[in-house]
Amino acid sequence: MTALLEARHVTKRFGGGLFDRTSTVALDDFSMTIAGDAPSITAIVGESGSGKTTLARLLLGVTSPTEGSVLYKGKDLRSLSGDESRGFLNDVQVIFQDPFEVYNPFYRVDHVLTTPIDYMKLAKSNAEKWHLIEQALETVGLRPEETLGRYPHQLSGGQRQRVMVARALILKPRIILADEPVSMIDASLRATVLGSLQRIKEEFGISIIYITHDLTTAYQIGDNIIVLYRGSVAEAGSVDLVVRQPNHPYTRLLVGSIPVPDPDQPWTAEAAPALPNQPRNQTACKFADRCPAAMTKCLQQAPQLYQTDAQRAAACFLYEQAPVLSTEHMDRVFQATIPLTSPVAQA
Repeated sequence: MTALLEARHVTKRFGGGLFDRTSTVALDDFSMTIAGDAPSITAIVGESGSGKTTLARLLLGVTSPTEGSVLYKGKDLRSLSGDESRGFLNDVQVIFQDPFEVYNPFYRVDHVLTTPIDYMKLAKSNAEKWHLIEQALETVGLRPEETLGRYPHQLSGGQRQRVMVARALILKPRIILADEPVSMIDASLRATVLGSLQRIKEEFGISIIYITHDLTTAYQIGDNIIVLYRGSVAEAGSVDLVVRQPNHPYTRLLVGSIPVPDPDQPWTAEAAPALPNQPRNQTACKFADRCPAAMTKCLQQAPQLYQTDAQRAAACFLYEQAPVLSTEHMDRVFQATIPLTSPVAQA
């Protein structure tokens, strides 16, 4: 079955112009697949500079990959026809990070709700239009009579963000890409927004791509997780496995940075690298200079993805005895049907 949205061996480089040959690799040989028949919440996690926002822009077609392709129903986003582009805009919706900047302060919040209905011709009458809007607002826990008619500054950050969730829901998409949707709202309101996303998945069958730097919220709502480090996949698989029993040293570092509400359990400092100040090849493991488990080969070449469990893969030489998993087939670790002992793919 053709995937609804797919990134296939996507690499994105910035720089490298006529007068400056240096370039920055923001995303390196990344692949993922979102099926249209089984809704899920896939969390993309990593620190600042790991490539999360670049990935979001690529999946939305805002920017084009340097190598590889992003496919919608099997067709490259760059070659979609007019009708296909309209279908893509309907099926793939986005919720942005800042719940204030997406609004025009001169318009009431009604504007962001009526515009997609008018553009996509979703309502045959004014009454039908306002019925769709009220239904969407109630779904995300907002009262239409307390929300409509107000300007953005008259709503709280959590209310503004839930209005954006409602806007996405109006179009009845099949995928919602949520880029750091709770990072700029109060902690007390995050659970409400995250609950709305979970409800959308469960009740409407909409898949969520949840991009965040926060492992806690990723674990709270995610089914699957992909951990990025400097544009490459460090670990991927079931969120329970990856967060509770991390394999990759970088994932362990992320999990160890989560504060624990226990005064008797002090935070531990990042472990010293095993091979400090050693020369490394350009193709070396990107985490080698910080890794407490680094080996000489880590300074010479980058590890492949190794399937360490039926529902998990890690890019680390600590697991090189495990089957190799091609990045193109990375979505297989999100399924429980592959025996651990069988070879998955040869890169």
